[in-house]
Amino acid sequence: MEKKDYFKKELGYIKNKNIKESCEVMINLLPDYFFTIPASSTGKYHPKFTLGDGGLVRHVKAAVLLAKDLLDNPTIGDKYTSDEKDLMIMTLILHDGLKSGLTHNRYTQVDHPTLIKNYILDNKDKLKLSDSELKFVAKAIESHMGPWNTDYNGNEILPKPKTKYESFVHMCDYLASRKYLNIEFDNNNDIIL
Repeated sequence: MEKKDYFKKELGYIKNKNIKESCEVMINLLPDYFFTIPASSTGKYHPKFTLGDGGLVRHVKAAVLLAKDLLDNPTIGDKYTSDEKDLMIMTLILHDGLKSGLTHNRYTQVDHPTLIKNYILDNKDKLKLSDSELKFVAKAIESHMGPWNTDYNGNEILPKPKTKYESFVHMCDYLASRKYLNIEFDNNNDIIL
């Protein structure tokens, strides 16, 4: 199975062929550990369904599902173009792609948003995104942590969301990390609706 197949359903939400293909390329470039680690290295910051083997994949799928539901609601979704929606879905699929670093580290890397942003930009020649689309994804990924943007010494190392797109991505990631959330998954890590 190709890595992109883990997100077959989520990729199906993306309508723009170039954005979808670019997202597939980046998923296939993610390190193997991404598909097996839990969403939280300590278990303190995410709901039970995101812990254990494949937990990070389940967290990402939850964030994308929340985004899809919100974007399908005309009160919210009509504020965005189809391509903006696609780019936000792509961002959410990739936002934690290097959560444990370029090579697997035991704990979450506080600068993981910058790591994955740079990884995408380093691979831009393999993607079918315009410069403005790359910038959109890079900024939304880099700011996805919202107010949790400092290192262990309290130094601000990540930007906070500034645009409605960055705020939307942060919101979906935040909601998918709430301990009160309970989403059921089947044995293939697909959401049971």
